[in-house]
Amino acid sequence: MTVLILTAAILHLSVVWKLVQVARAPRDLSLRVVTLCLICTAASFLLGLDAAARIVDHVLGIGVSRLVQNALLLGVVYLLMCVFLVSAEERPRASRRARWEALPLAVAVLILILSTVATPADVRGRDFATADMSQTPVALFFIVAALYLVYALASALWWTVRYARMSLRPLATGLWLTTGALAGMVAANAGRLGIDVMRWRGEQAPAWLNQGTQGLLGLAVPVFIVGVTYSGAAMRLASGRVWLQHRRAYRRLRPLWDALHDAFPQDALGRVPTNGWRDFLSLRGTHYRYYRRVIECRDGLVRISPTLAQLGVQEDASPSDLARHLGKALDAQADQAATPGHALAVALPGDDENDLDADVRQLVLLSDALSRQPGRLKAGSTSR
Repeated sequence: MTVLILTAAILHLSVVWKLVQVARAPRDLSLRVVTLCLICTAASFLLGLDAAARIVDHVLGIGVSRLVQNALLLGVVYLLMCVFLVSAEERPRASRRARWEALPLAVAVLILILSTVATPADVRGRDFATADMSQTPVALFFIVAALYLVYALASALWWTVRYARMSLRPLATGLWLTTGALAGMVAANAGRLGIDVMRWRGEQAPAWLNQGTQGLLGLAVPVFIVGVTYSGAAMRLASGRVWLQHRRAYRRLRPLWDALHDAFPQDALGRVPTNGWRDFLSLRGTHYRYYRRVIECRDGLVRISPTLAQLGVQEDASPSDLARHLGKALDAQADQAATPGHALAVALPGDDENDLDADVRQLVLLSDALSRQPGRLKAGSTSR
């Protein structure tokens, strides 16, 4: 029971979150389809609970909960197919195809309704394991549902394969996992379709078929969840590594920034209004402070470079040598007005490295060397 409650809570929280995202981006077709898919999944899961099913059957009639649950399940696989269809095709063509694909869904749901009405009340509303398949309306209900599941899942599999071939890692990895899961679901539902037909004809389904379909579904569902979440989790992990890298560099640049900011406070970039703890904890806030510190450190080095040139510093000076002369240049800057001169390019990466990360590494090495210079660290300086 605890697992069911936890699963229901996660599903409904996911629905709320997706609705918030849709409100922020109402024109995002893929997001709208995913949100509808989650809504149908949550509602179908809720009706699968005995307590909810009893309430619905008591209010609307016996078998209504089972009918609505299966109709929602068909809607889930239809929307799932549309998710990958929209991802793999251009929007106008995907929209037209999605409208055409709604026709088989409507036919399947109509047959479910008619077969439920035609089913005797005393055998109506039973689940797959206890359903009396000798009753043709009952057998028709489950056979049609299984047929549509096989069709929609196979279509989703087709579009997922197309999308996976067009994608790069880590998205492609998640899509191929999803492909394997969908293939398992197609095979499992095809097996269930065979079981339905055999039970309708009064035959006993072999044990290996029952166990095989259950095993396939038991394996395919978690693999599917891993597949659809893999790319997002991988990107989050990569973002986390970048955040940690920026956080560490930001802290290691502190000695260099303190020294240059004390000498040139006018070069500080204007602050963007923040929101307390939310800004402190957000990934975006950390990146902003990191880039701001890097820019201010580089601006400060440009300003102090004429004095460094007068002290005989060369452009290819090592971080320790540059840190020693930087301390002298900053002291001279504090004692007298700045002396005009040509700027000197210092603490730059090699010719084979021309990206921002390489530039930051040189600044960090200089900051570390400066922190080892006696008297350069100031107690009580404030981190920015």
